[in-house]
Amino acid sequence: MSVYLDHNASAPILPRVRAAMLAALEMVGNPSSVHGPGRALRALVDDARDKVAKAAGAEAKQVVFTGSATEALTQAIVGGVKAFGIDRVIVCATDHAAALKAAEASGVSVRVVGVDDNGIVDLGALGRHVETASAAGEKLLVAVSWVNNETGVIQPRGKLEALIGPTPHVLVIDAVQAFGKRDLDFAACATDMMAISAHKIGGPAGIGALLVKGHADTVRLIPGGGQEQGRRGGTESAALIAGFGAACEEFGEVFEADRAEALVTAFEDRLIALAPDAVIFSRGAERIGTTSNFAVPGVKNTVAMMSLDLAGIAVSSGSACSSGKVGRSHVLSAMGVAPDLSECGLRVSFGWSSTAEDIDAFFSAFETVLSRHRRNGAAA
Repeated sequence: MSVYLDHNASAPILPRVRAAMLAALEMVGNPSSVHGPGRALRALVDDARDKVAKAAGAEAKQVVFTGSATEALTQAIVGGVKAFGIDRVIVCATDHAAALKAAEASGVSVRVVGVDDNGIVDLGALGRHVETASAAGEKLLVAVSWVNNETGVIQPRGKLEALIGPTPHVLVIDAVQAFGKRDLDFAACATDMMAISAHKIGGPAGIGALLVKGHADTVRLIPGGGQEQGRRGGTESAALIAGFGAACEEFGEVFEADRAEALVTAFEDRLIALAPDAVIFSRGAERIGTTSNFAVPGVKNTVAMMSLDLAGIAVSSGSACSSGKVGRSHVLSAMGVAPDLSECGLRVSFGWSSTAEDIDAFFSAFETVLSRHRRNGAAA
């Protein structure tokens, strides 16, 4: 038996996605070629672009396909610094490593804005950065993850847009965990650029997109032969793009937000009943209804994950983009969680294929983990 509770890392591929990709792989040519096979592939890419745009509330011309959301964020931040003449990049302490590393590589100074103990960005501190920069005639690029991939915390995007949108500063939103689960409404919003990914919604890995407003069309990262209207060089992967488009359609049909939220609620209720000393992180904040990040004091995540994995249960300790490391989370550290507790942090994340039986299987295995921990504690 195998139970997958790590949808935030990557969701299982959807059936129509696989079919769309296989069909595209049967086609020959290059989407930039002017002959018949090339035009057929271009039509496939354009159709997928329309589907992605519809799912994001964007215009098709605002969708730039990239090799991943990490690339999209790097293009937005590194490319945005150059295109807009940015003086300073502001990031949130709990942002994904993709944004934090891109900021470091931007070539300008970086300031990190902290969060409260629930992981909500300090809007007061951010506002002071904006005021100081505006008074000095400097331009900022502010990057924030809308939905945190580890805790599921939802940042106040509306307040961020109200703070940054009316100014000359640039706002970049990492919408990877929000895409497909929240209304992005990109075309009408005050965000300048937004990153999304296919494999979080049952599409293939290796394909993402940067949503860009018209005034950000000059943002570049990879020069090349003029693909993506000159905004991202390199031959488009028609198969991956077709899979992305298919995922945008099918995920909307099979993912039920209310059902996922009910699973998280049932999971957390059962966790507290089993382990009353368990700590559920960010429980006091608005969270996406797919994610629970928790710790049972004294139960190290390295030990718990090994035991769960042997029982066929896939969970994580946080981001999967940390070179396979298990241990202390930078997100929990930023929230002020004590080191010994953060080293016990585990994340379960539900998605389109999750069921109540998955929860049963998890607790069947986790009870064994806790029993062993309690026996060892009593023996000591």
